[in-house]
Parts: sequence; structure tokens; C-alpha cells
Amino acid sequence: MTTTRAPGVAAEVIAVRPGAPLTGSVTVDGSKNAALPLLAAAATLGCPVRLSNIPANTDVQTMLALLQQSGWHVAQPVGKPATAVILPTESRHTHPDLPQAARIRASYYLVPALLARYGEARLPWPGGCRIGARGMDLHFRVYEAFGDRSVVDDTGYRVEATASRTGTASLALPFRSRGATLAAMLRAVTTGRSLRLGEPNLSPEVLCVLDALHTAGWETWVGERLLTLSPPSSAPSDAAWAVPGDKVEAGTLACAVAVSGGSARIEGARADGLGPLVAALRQLGISVGSEANTLTVNAQDGPVASRPLRAIASLSPGGLDADFEPPLMALALGLPGTHLFADAINPGRHGNLLSQLARLGAVIEEISPTECRLTGPQQLTGTGVEATDIRTGSALMVAGLTAQGVTTLGGLDQLRRGHADLPGKLHALGADVCEVTP
Repeated sequence: MTTTRAPGVAAEVIAVRPGAPLTGSVTVDGSKNAALPLLAAAATLGCPVRLSNIPANTDVQTMLALLQQSGWHVAQPVGKPATAVILPTESRHTHPDLPQAARIRASYYLVPALLARYGEARLPWPGGCRIGARGMDLHFRVYEAFGDRSVVDDTGYRVEATASRTGTASLALPFRSRGATLAAMLRAVTTGRSLRLGEPNLSPEVLCVLDALHTAGWETWVGERLLTLSPPSSAPSDAAWAVPGDKVEAGTLACAVAVSGGSARIEGARADGLGPLVAALRQLGISVGSEANTLTVNAQDGPVASRPLRAIASLSPGGLDADFEPPLMALALGLPGTHLFADAINPGRHGNLLSQLARLGAVIEEISPTECRLTGPQQLTGTGVEATDIRTGSALMVAGLTAQGVTTLGGLDQLRRGHADLPGKLHALGADVCEVTP
């Protein structure tokens, strides 16, 4: 099979089957999980922000549309489709209706910018992947620390800027929530107040926003238990930021190379975001190296000194990002040992992933709704499966590279929310992939 698609026509399903080991070199897109808060941060600054390496997935396109609907101007330089300039415009008098915000979870990043522009933020409950309840109560607690008031109903929520406070905003998070950490940082920017945040999330996606604010003049300091922000002495006149490479796409491609017994270079993702993934691959006996912006995988000689894997998703500094767990599970199915997986951060993800892998013949013991174990190696058989969320879809593509026969993957709208063209990148490495148009 080869990758085929009529111009301008989206594929309905993807067909995958085993083939030659994946080899060569491929470059990942910009990170969806970093681009979304960076776009929201650009809207808080009140000056032109040029953001490069923006990925073309649908979640990011939705965020760009929401910025435009909310009164910001989004300009694209000629010949640079991965770059956008976010320009402030004169404030509108009425808050826009934003039904599109229900399509993505990251719409809540816009609350601080909307508060600064309209005095309130009215949004539908966030959507996106159906991977369990991830409430916003902690976000509302953050806004209350800045003097804001939150009101909720069945259709959505409203945050109102009801008090003009001064001085340092101080709070400690009960757990290291990425969304709440970013909410606190961006609300500090729109109020011009200093921030002392205890128990912050220190993921690469948070740190890249912190770095971006630093380039705009904000004084920043971060330790394992405390993050601080202080406003600049003068407002910035402009800023230029870049979205970092997608570490999750890099990890997914690395698992695909490993499962095929191949050898490849994956460019574009920073090594400091890949440490837990690299450690997991090495525990499985995969030869892997990571330096600068290059991840190298060599599985041509098979796993060496493989040990059972414990892949436990964690919000702690240096912990395994939950988005690495699904492709690691697909890889571990073909490797010896009894492997344990747990993801309490996204409590509904296993319900999606395990049922789809079972359709391929995988035998996985569900210990609890968020914990499971499997014993490999297992032989999978191709059949029709569904991308019920972004990471389930990408993991099923990895599994399809070893399943006997043809695996057909539907639900591509979910896959495209996080990856502009993951099938194309796999095909560039030699995967036997065919996109089937309606």
C-alpha cells in the first residue's frame, strides 16, 4: 500500500499493515500542547506577538479562530504558513459568542485575555478528548485569588473581574495542574500583578510559556515547589516566540520505529522533554539516544536486556507525561515481560484505549479504571478500530504496524486534532500506510 489522497479531500480511514522496518529521518511538527497556551499568552500581552512553528492540527486552528472571533487580529506572513502574528485591536463593547470553544479543552486558556478585554469571560464547557472528568474547580480557585468571581451552569461558565486588587497574588495548588498553573500565570500578566504559586506544574509546556514571558520582560523564577512572576518595568512593544517541537509526536514515532524493528532519527523535539520517554524505551531494551533536538532509535537487533515496564503517568517534575503512555502500551504488547500502566490524570483514557486494542486481539488485564497490566509478547490481528481520542488513535497506528493483516483506523477527526499529518510522517519512514478518501 502507499499513501494516497485526493487534493483537498480528507481521508475517511487509514489502513496500516506490517512492512519493512522503519528507517530514515523525520521532523516533528510544533507541539499542540505548547502552541495553545502560547497563543493565549500572546493575547494577554497587549502588543504584537510573532509566533513561529505553529502546528496545523485542528485544535490549533480552532484556537486561532477563537482569537479572531474575540477581537484579536491574526495575520499570517506570506510564504510562512507555520507563523502567525497576534495583533491587539480596539476593544469591543460586547463579549462575543464563542460556541466553537466547546470543541477544545484548551479554550479555558483564553479566560485571562477575555477578562482583560471585556471584564468577563463567558465560555461553554470545554470539549476535546473524551478521557474522563477533568473539572475546572481549581481554575476558578485561581481566579478567586485574583479577586474574580465564577458562575457556572449546565451550558458553561462565566468568570467576572469584580475587584481591582493590587500586590502579589499568592496561592498554592493542591496538585500540580498544568491548566491551573497557566491560568495563574496568564491572569498575573493581565492584572500586572506579581505571582507566587506553590506546587506549580513544571511540564515543558508550562516552562516554554514562562520563558516566553521572560523574553517579554517579566521577571521569572522557578523551583520545584515555587514559581514566581514579577511584571516588567515597562510594557513590551512586541515579542517573537517559537513553539517547541512536539515531544509526544516524537515519542509516538519512536515507539513506531521500535515496534517495527527499525532505525531512525526523529528531529525537532527538545531532549529535556523526552527524558521519561527515553528511560521507558531503554527499560524495554530499546537502544535510544537523545541530545539537543534529535532522538535516535535503533531496534534493528531487537530489544537488549529488556525489563518489565512500569509506565505510571505523573504530574511531578520529571514524571512520565500521560500522553506517552498509549504508544508505550502499543509497543509493550510485542515485548517480553509483564508490564504495568497507570494514568489517573485522564481517568477515561484506558476505557477508550483498552477496548480498541482488544479488537486487535490484545489481552490486557484491567486492574482498575486507571490501571492495567499486560504480558507480552502478543500477536495482534488487524481489524477495524476507532480513534476515540487523539492518543488512542496514534497508539492504534503503532499497534497496526505489527498486527497481521490490515488495520483500518477510523475517527480521523480526533487524530487530526493533535497531529497535522502523523500518517505522512510514518510513511516517510517507510510505513505501509494508505489513506482512503470517501
